[in-house]
Amino acid sequence: MSRPPRSVVERAKDVARAALRAGLTIAPPALVTRLVDPTQRFDAQHPSPALHMPRDPEHDVRLLIAPTNSAGQGWAWARAAERLPGVVARTMQIDMQRFQRFPADQSVSRGEYRWSTRWQRAQRRSVLADVTHVLLESASPLFGDPHRRDVRGEVRALRRAGIHVALLFHGSDIRSPSRHRERARWSPFGPGGWDQTAALERVTAENAALVRELDLPVFVSTPDLFHDVAHAQWLPVVVDPQRWHTERAALVGRERPLVVHIPSRSIVKGTDLIDPVLQRLADEGLIDYRSITGLSNDEMVGAYGEADVVVDQLRIGTYGVAACEAMAAGRVVISHVDTDARREVRDRAGLEVPIVEATADTLEHVVRELVSDPRPALALAASGPAFVNELHDGSASALALAAFLGRSA
Repeated sequence: MSRPPRSVVERAKDVARAALRAGLTIAPPALVTRLVDPTQRFDAQHPSPALHMPRDPEHDVRLLIAPTNSAGQGWAWARAAERLPGVVARTMQIDMQRFQRFPADQSVSRGEYRWSTRWQRAQRRSVLADVTHVLLESASPLFGDPHRRDVRGEVRALRRAGIHVALLFHGSDIRSPSRHRERARWSPFGPGGWDQTAALERVTAENAALVRELDLPVFVSTPDLFHDVAHAQWLPVVVDPQRWHTERAALVGRERPLVVHIPSRSIVKGTDLIDPVLQRLADEGLIDYRSITGLSNDEMVGAYGEADVVVDQLRIGTYGVAACEAMAAGRVVISHVDTDARREVRDRAGLEVPIVEATADTLEHVVRELVSDPRPALALAASGPAFVNELHDGSASALALAAFLGRSA
């Protein structure tokens, strides 16, 4: 399957980008800062170091996870993979200079990733020489310049070098908005929903075509994504249970439960469905309620530790990193995790997801019941840390990667 021919406008943009890129390789830094958009500036004369992958006889498997490190999961999976014998792993991320930052073994600025031929060439040489396995996140190019570089060509180059390649998807990079809209009543992709829906439809369709064309192993991070890649393998998200652990039990020592909602992206989480209900219950004096945005990952630890109840989301129908963090903290987690996602976890891991089910229609009733009789919700909250320890502390993720990395489980 070949890519559709590029339009005249697209080809003209390619020529313009190539000319600018060529100029940046010889331009002094002061000129670079004038030529490049402020969000993409970099020092063309002093590129960031290329990937450094340790090579020693004890580590015959050298894994690279790149280039997005979404929610810090690339770094977490790399550490999980290193639990397997003979494996050393590194992750590379494009540093978008956002408020929320996550650890990574290699960070490259957006401008350098997109424009610096010096960095791109050095990175390519290092990866092709030193890496044995690649988890390619979100079908994004490893070696920069996503507007011109065809990831298919990169995959061919990696395979010619004897490198094993798998595709790895996090969610909106492969979750088809149109298919989600068909099965999910409160989908964020419906009319008047997320303004990125049309763009995501194009991206996910392109990535789905790529999956079919390349015939590579595919990993997905959340159980709902089997709707989009039925043959994928589940690579569970990873959190540090000890980091999120709190000594204070939920619903202890308070007259009213403190309910929090901390959306990473309000339109996806369904904040518009959650806020009115919980604010109304707070106005009645039934609960205390905080809707919080803009927290760093460190601040999230404190927010979950202080909360009794965490309302995660009502639109997407699955659970991810945030819910796992709240479960690890022993909080009562209320969210919409649909029957398909719960069944996938049960069938693949033999576990029940300890999240109190709620929808836009039932959220108020669920919270009122919790306040009236907290015992069922507290029982689920008490099982949350054990669920995370078994499925989301990295051990299950290491096992999921074992076959791809040629290691015994």
